[in-house]
Amino acid sequence: MSSLNLDDFTDLIERPDGGTRRDAEARRERQIVPPGSLGRLDDLGEWLAAAQGSSPVRPIDRPRVVLFAGDHGVAGLGVSARPAGSAAESVREVLEGGRPVSVLARRLGVPVRVVDMALDCEPDAFPPDVVRHRVRRGSGRIDVEDALTLPEAEAAFLAGVAVADEEADSGTDLVVLGDVSVGGTTAAGVLVAALCGTDASVVTGRGGEAIDDLAWMRKCAAIRDALRRARPVLGDQLQLLATVGGADLAAMTGFLLQCAVRKLPVVLDGVVAAACALVGQRVAFRAPDWWLAGHKSGEPGQAKALDRMALEPLLDQGVTLGEGAGALLALPLVQAAAALAAELPEKPEAADEKAGEDHAGDEGADGGADGGADATVEGSAAE
Repeated sequence: MSSLNLDDFTDLIERPDGGTRRDAEARRERQIVPPGSLGRLDDLGEWLAAAQGSSPVRPIDRPRVVLFAGDHGVAGLGVSARPAGSAAESVREVLEGGRPVSVLARRLGVPVRVVDMALDCEPDAFPPDVVRHRVRRGSGRIDVEDALTLPEAEAAFLAGVAVADEEADSGTDLVVLGDVSVGGTTAAGVLVAALCGTDASVVTGRGGEAIDDLAWMRKCAAIRDALRRARPVLGDQLQLLATVGGADLAAMTGFLLQCAVRKLPVVLDGVVAAACALVGQRVAFRAPDWWLAGHKSGEPGQAKALDRMALEPLLDQGVTLGEGAGALLALPLVQAAAALAAELPEKPEAADEKAGEDHAGDEGADGGADGGADATVEGSAAE
């Protein structure tokens, strides 16, 4: 039995500020282009204002990409286009600047943070700041065994919470969340199928590098077998992550929930992030109000999870790779929405009307003060 009480997140997580959102909507009504003419950018700007508790919205100046990394034992069944245990190679390429997310982040001026939770390599293969939250070497083969022990799942979840606190405390104002894993989409498919009550075939996709038909059938069978193991523990989200998740997925779930506690907006990448968000929603129903779906990855499990959370992807560019690349493409859109909401001027008549209201309010306040003074004088004279 875990000592961690996930129910606490229900009380800790509030919705974004509704009053501020109404202020942002009223401000939008006064701007020079008609409301709705900017499409989803209007909604994004108002969402950001509510998340920040600020109208006008502040610019997104300190975004960061956070990638949780791990290897999954189920990859040994040949369910991925990449060899089992090879996620460390991708992590090294990310850190050296050679992966798509690295190129995009460099171009956009966004720092990338990689958190090793369960890579199948020696801990000294990477710098201490990458490996200091590691829970174990690889996660178990979820079709026949648990991914983690319950204490390991708790440690991974709390590591995600700690990373969220570190980001919030450092001044990060928006996170692009992704994963670097081999076998991670299989574990994600199990979580989505279990939480949505669907069959394995409904959530089984081709992964980031388009597996062939035989590999897809092996992946579908692995999800089916793991799903049988997941159903008995559906009522306990931490046990679910221990049984069919993995250290990286448990950490991402803790990270997402704590970001919602700290009022730190998150842009979700692909199916792995979406699956963890779905677990987070089961823990605290208000948590998805703090998240955006960055892009449509083409994975059926992602589509199922986002539909359950009522999150609509911002982009659909056919990016299937994962590793945060697709979600990072959505960052300029979010930043553009913030800039438009804050910097578009108001219509002259709206500005004059608002100034008149402010002036009338000032006069009313002065009149109230004068009236009070006269009453005091008259009262003194009467005495």
